[in-house]
Amino acid sequence: MADRGAEGFATLFARRYLTWSSAEPQASQQALAPFVGAGMEPDGGVTVPSSGEQRVEWVEVVQQREPMAGVHVYTLAAQTDTSGLLYLSVTVVRQEDGVLALAGYPAFVGPPASGPARAPVRLREVGEPALATVVERALRNYLGDSASDLAADLANGARVSLPGLALSLQSVQHLDWSSGPGTVLAEVRAQDGRGVEYTLDYELDVSRRAGRWEVSAVQTDPDA
Repeated sequence: MADRGAEGFATLFARRYLTWSSAEPQASQQALAPFVGAGMEPDGGVTVPSSGEQRVEWVEVVQQREPMAGVHVYTLAAQTDTSGLLYLSVTVVRQEDGVLALAGYPAFVGPPASGPARAPVRLREVGEPALATVVERALRNYLGDSASDLAADLANGARVSLPGLALSLQSVQHLDWSSGPGTVLAEVRAQDGRGVEYTLDYELDVSRRAGRWEVSAVQTDPDA
């Protein structure tokens, strides 16, 4: 089960651990002081060199495991301005009183295993022109931030959250039925106001009511 507090604790530690400046060698130690206590060296095991500095641009948890109750091992991706993208493993313990603490020193590790994108599994093309028309119109209004026009194609009670980036739909490349009942997958080309074009995949829940197709969800559940 996700422990947001422990994730935040590990993320803040990683940011401070990887940030240092030879011009202010004590600043790093002071930043790490709340984490180390008596269980680690005062500087967190980091010896700052005689010259140079490093800043962290962003940190994000990319993997986690829980070897035992209350113990979380996080792999964090950290983009630094001098060493580039680094991966750090940090173990955090939530103690019986609820307090978070490090369980030792971190470790530099490799990234989670990954590979090239897999080609999508296309099950069956949507062969109903009426459904294709509704999906294209709904996506055009969804991407174009036109909530009032989109509402005409939504099922009763459907809740859809519009994206923050307004796009114009250029074309629907593929429209296929998903493996789940009442779900279609649309691959589209869209363009933003600056002329940047994107190929995007959308999953839509659809149903036929009173002889017409309606959309009940687009990609995400805003209430989840």
